[in-house]
Amino acid sequence: MVNLTIDGREITVKENTTIMEAASQNGIPIPKLCYLKGINEIAACRVCVVELEGKEKLITSCNNVAKEGMVIHTNSPKVRRHRRTTVELILSQHDCECVTCSRSGNCSLQTIANDLNIIDIPFKMEIERQPWNKEFPLIRDSSKCIKCMRCVQVCEKVQGLGVWDVEGTGSRTTINVAGHRTIEEADCALCGQCITHCPVGALRVRDDTEDIWDAIADPDKIVVAQVAPAVRTAWGEEFGLSDEEATVGKILDALKRMGVDYAFDTTFSADLTIMEEGTEFLHRFTAGELKERPMFTSCCPGWLRFIKSQYPHLVRQLSTAKSPQQMFGAVMKTYFAEKLGVSPQRIYTVSVMPCVAKKGEKEMELFYQEYAGHDVDTVITTRELTKMIKSAHISPDTLSDIESDRPMQDGTGAGVIFGVTGGVMEAALRTAYYLLKSENPPEDAFKAVRSTGFNENEGIQEADFQIDNVTVRTAAVSGLGNARALLDRINKGEVHYDFVEVMACPGGCVGGGGQPIHDGREMAYERGRKLYHLDENAKRRFSHENHDVRKMYEEYFVKPNSPKSHMLLHTEHNLERF
Repeated sequence: MVNLTIDGREITVKENTTIMEAASQNGIPIPKLCYLKGINEIAACRVCVVELEGKEKLITSCNNVAKEGMVIHTNSPKVRRHRRTTVELILSQHDCECVTCSRSGNCSLQTIANDLNIIDIPFKMEIERQPWNKEFPLIRDSSKCIKCMRCVQVCEKVQGLGVWDVEGTGSRTTINVAGHRTIEEADCALCGQCITHCPVGALRVRDDTEDIWDAIADPDKIVVAQVAPAVRTAWGEEFGLSDEEATVGKILDALKRMGVDYAFDTTFSADLTIMEEGTEFLHRFTAGELKERPMFTSCCPGWLRFIKSQYPHLVRQLSTAKSPQQMFGAVMKTYFAEKLGVSPQRIYTVSVMPCVAKKGEKEMELFYQEYAGHDVDTVITTRELTKMIKSAHISPDTLSDIESDRPMQDGTGAGVIFGVTGGVMEAALRTAYYLLKSENPPEDAFKAVRSTGFNENEGIQEADFQIDNVTVRTAAVSGLGNARALLDRINKGEVHYDFVEVMACPGGCVGGGGQPIHDGREMAYERGRKLYHLDENAKRRFSHENHDVRKMYEEYFVKPNSPKSHMLLHTEHNLERF
C-alpha cells in the first residue's frame, strides 16, 4: 500500500495505482480526453495534469503512479492555467459548431470546456478538413478530430485491424486511414468501436433517419420495422428509464406513433435463424463436413467483413443462413406481402439495430420470382432511434407497452439472447438437442458458453457438450482481436471445434457500435445481463417452440432448409464485402 496526499486529503491506495485512479477512488475527479484504461494511456491530451510538490513541471496523472509521500494538487492555480490553455489550443483546431454535431450534449471536450468556463478562444483557428465519402456507413470528420489516438488504439489493440494510423509530424500531425488508403479500401469491419470510443464527434455513423421519414410520408409505401434484441437493453439509457420501463413494447409504440405501419420484434427472426442454422449445423456435423474445420455463425456482419478480408480461405466454413435482420427483411417482402395482398415493391423495411455494420449488410440483394431489390431498405442504430423519438416530440412516459404485430409476433428467450456473446450458440444448441432427441434439454444445459460474470477480459468461451454420447466442441468469441487469436489457433491445429460463434463487438451486439455512448464506461456486460434475465423469465425458451415460426413453416417454407428456405433465408458468401 502507498500513502499520499491529494488536495489536502491523506489517502492510501494499492501500489502501482495511477494518480488519476487514486484520486478517482477517493471522489476527486480529474478531467481527461485521451485516456482509456488499458488501451490508451499515452497522455496525449495533457488535460489530466496535476501539480506534484517538489517538482517544477506539471505531471500527467493518467500514466504516473502514486508513490509514498507524494503531495498532489489537482486544481491549483498553476494546474488551472495550464489546463485552460491546453483546452483552448485544442479548441483552436476543432470545429466548434456544436449545435450541428452528432455528439452535442454528450461530448467530453464540450463538457471540459464548459467546466473551465471557456467562452473565447484566444488563438488563431486552424481547422483541418479532409474529404470523406459521406455515403459510407462510418464517417470521419477531420475538423473535429483532437488527435487523442483512441480510435487508433481501440482498432489495433481490441479489434486487431489497424484501420487508423498517425500521419504527418509536428503541428501537422493527424489521424487518417492507415496505409494511405481510402476507408473503402481498408479492412474496416464496420464494428463501430472507434465511434463509441471517440470522445468527440470526429467519428460518427451515417445518419439515415430522413430516409425513414420520407418513406413514412410516401402514401405508396407500407413501412414495416423490426427491432433487434440488444436495442431494448440500451435505448432507455438516453431517457433515464429503468429496465422495467424501457421495454421493447414501448419502442414498438414509439415507431407506430412516428407513422410506421407495422412493427415487429426481431426476436421472431432470431428464432427463425436458429431453425435454419441449427438444422444446417446438424446436417454438416452428421455428414462429417466439420472434421477439419468448424462451422462458423453468420449473423454478425462485422465478423463477415473481417473473415472475408483476413481469412478468406475460411469463408466456406460460414453458415449459409442469413442474419435475423436479413431473414426478417426477406420474409416481410414475401410471406408478409402475400398476407397483405400487396406487391413487394410497396413494402419498405426498416431495421433498428445496435450495429454500424448492419448498414452495410442491408446492401445484400434479394431476388425472388419477379422481385429484385434488398431484404432491408434502411437501417438505423439505437442512437438514431432515440433521436427520432425526440424529433417526433414523443415523451417516453406516455408510451405503452404494446405487442408486436401479427403474424410474426411470437418470440422466445432463445431469440432474445442473440444480442449477447454466446447467445446464438446457446440458442442453437438448445434446438439442436431437440432435433436429435425429440425432447427439450434442461433449460440452462448449455449456459457454459456464456462469458461467466461478463468480465470484459473474457473474450473466448470454450465448452464441450455430450448429446447421445456424441461430443460437440464449441467456442464463443467476441471482439475481433480475440477472433483473430482463435482463428490462428484453429489454423495451426492447436484446437478443434465443431461450432464457433463470433461477434465482432466485445460483449456481443449489446456492446455494438450503434449503442448509446457513455465515454470511458463499458456497458456491454450490464446490458447482457438484462437479456439473460429476459430469457429466464420468458414463457418459452426454445426457438423450435415459437408458434408463429412453426405456422410460417406450415404455410410457406414447409420445413427448415427446404428449397424455398434456401432461396429466401440463405445466401452464398462471396469474398466481396457488403
